[in-house]
Amino acid sequence: MDFDEVVRTTFAARTFTDDPVDDATVAQLLETARFAPSGGNRQGWRVIVVREEATRSRMKALMEPVARRYVAQRMAGENPFSTITPTRVTAEQVAAVDLPSGLLDWVDSAPVLLVVCVDLDVVASFDVDLERVGVISGASIYPFAWNILLAARSLGLGGTLTTFLAGSEPQACELLGIPSGHAIAAVLPIGRPTKQLTRLTRRPVAEFATRERFDGAPFG
Repeated sequence: MDFDEVVRTTFAARTFTDDPVDDATVAQLLETARFAPSGGNRQGWRVIVVREEATRSRMKALMEPVARRYVAQRMAGENPFSTITPTRVTAEQVAAVDLPSGLLDWVDSAPVLLVVCVDLDVVASFDVDLERVGVISGASIYPFAWNILLAARSLGLGGTLTTFLAGSEPQACELLGIPSGHAIAAVLPIGRPTKQLTRLTRRPVAEFATRERFDGAPFG
């Protein structure tokens, strides 16, 4: 599979076959992914390879209340966990949500889970003093996480970048032994997808690129 095909067909896979993903394959994915860029080339990533059922079960339990709030906000027409618009969804509404089938099933069904963490002491957070949520730190970890998914796709495997676990980070760090100063960036389920998608839907370039200014003429 050539580069253009890998980039254009790496989809969010959440359902997997029973085919195993052995340690050698996981090592191959990480061997490729480690060439991702990071601020100052400090490579502050850590990966926890999770297979044990008991750990998965506890991780899923920590994700469930976060997922319920996500679904409740979507049902209310909100953008979940927005840092701009406060939610109007109540705790009672969140608690009443029945999680859709499949939303977290991958925690149990994926052959392996990769918990991607970042050492916050080595990332250059240039937006640290701005009065908004920080996003710059992500530049030193998400290229690495995405490289894992691209590498998986090139081998006929798949996965998706999930962040539900970060909503319960203190408890998750205790569960997984993650030390202070590190953040959970993502959990990537990896396996062989039950269905291989080859066409993805994305906005055309002219809808998101402009010339010279945010309100400039469309580019592309």
